[in-house]
Amino acid sequence: MPDSKRRWFLIGMMLIAANLRLPITIIPPLLPAIEHDLGLPSSMAGLITSIPLVTFAICSPIIVKIAQRWGNELTVFVLFTLLVIGSYVRIIPTTLALFLGTFLVGIGIDSGNVLVPALIKDHLPTQLRLGMSLYTLSMLLVGAIGTAVAGLLISHTSFAVTQGLLATIGIIALVAWIPNLRANQRDTAPGHPLERPHYHSVWTQRQGWRITLFFGLQSLVYYAIITWLPAILTTHGVSTIAASNLLTLLQLSGLPLSFMVPLLYGRRHGVTILLSVMSLGYVVAPLSLLIPTQSLVLLTITALIIGFGSGAAFNLAILFFTEKTTNPYQTAAVSGMAQSAGYLLAAFGPLVFGFIHGFTQSWVLVLGIMAACAVALTATGVLIQRHGSIVE
Repeated sequence: MPDSKRRWFLIGMMLIAANLRLPITIIPPLLPAIEHDLGLPSSMAGLITSIPLVTFAICSPIIVKIAQRWGNELTVFVLFTLLVIGSYVRIIPTTLALFLGTFLVGIGIDSGNVLVPALIKDHLPTQLRLGMSLYTLSMLLVGAIGTAVAGLLISHTSFAVTQGLLATIGIIALVAWIPNLRANQRDTAPGHPLERPHYHSVWTQRQGWRITLFFGLQSLVYYAIITWLPAILTTHGVSTIAASNLLTLLQLSGLPLSFMVPLLYGRRHGVTILLSVMSLGYVVAPLSLLIPTQSLVLLTITALIIGFGSGAAFNLAILFFTEKTTNPYQTAAVSGMAQSAGYLLAAFGPLVFGFIHGFTQSWVLVLGIMAACAVALTATGVLIQRHGSIVE
């Protein structure tokens, strides 16, 4: 690929990635304003976060099929346009517009979630791990910063102004993606693996299901922690502000893993080290929250370790999409498969944990189940690494 095309792809890819968590992570600071402006009960306000996750689960396999007909670059452009439209629909001061806009945003995000890893494998075959590092770094960094910026803006302006300003990042990404449309190709072109008589679908292969389970379990544990950590901390007597700051620290501490995971992945015992970091962050650290302490030093260390674990888990999951597949179509297929099941778990897992806490009036069982899921996550990662790539 010529340098100019590679440059435009990197710019467009990173801007698309920057919008894949931002529309979700800006919502928590805006919820009080949304509830006040629309008279929305807290129970329904929670749907603003759940709707995109359910959308991911439903649409991921469909997006793979659309991309086969339209091509990956064009599919990302068209569906990402829905993200921009949905972002501005959410400004309309009605509950219907809020939920409809959020649904459109979810479709746009999912197109990037599913297809960008495949595009990186296609456009950067010799710089695959660098591309994946920039992809996850852009996604996680802008998502974390977006939470803070949204909180700052809403304290000085309205929900409509805050949403409108932050949505301009999506417009910039859409414009920057236009040069990449010249490289668009349909996946069903002659000679493509789909045309081969003995092609094996990822849905029929054990390695595909292992990667799906890995992505699903890491999504479940991550979103459960993000959802309930502030509530768990407040039971220790930690202030709401301190709990919020610890949650932000948790998200930011996972960012260095965007480069550490690809760097270590190809080295001897590298994956073993990463799985150990993940286990420490997702098994040991959450269980330490059972200790009744108000020490901000200890809780800060715990948040950092959980953040390291989450960074290792997410980046490993994304890297499995490219490292355990043999062509861009397979990458898109296993990405769609894994994210469909994974985000379904992510959407309903926190709700189930909330029900368990409400029934038991304790976080002990919740944290125990969360740790058990993390143990299963580690075991699945070991199995994935021991087996080879998905066959064509």
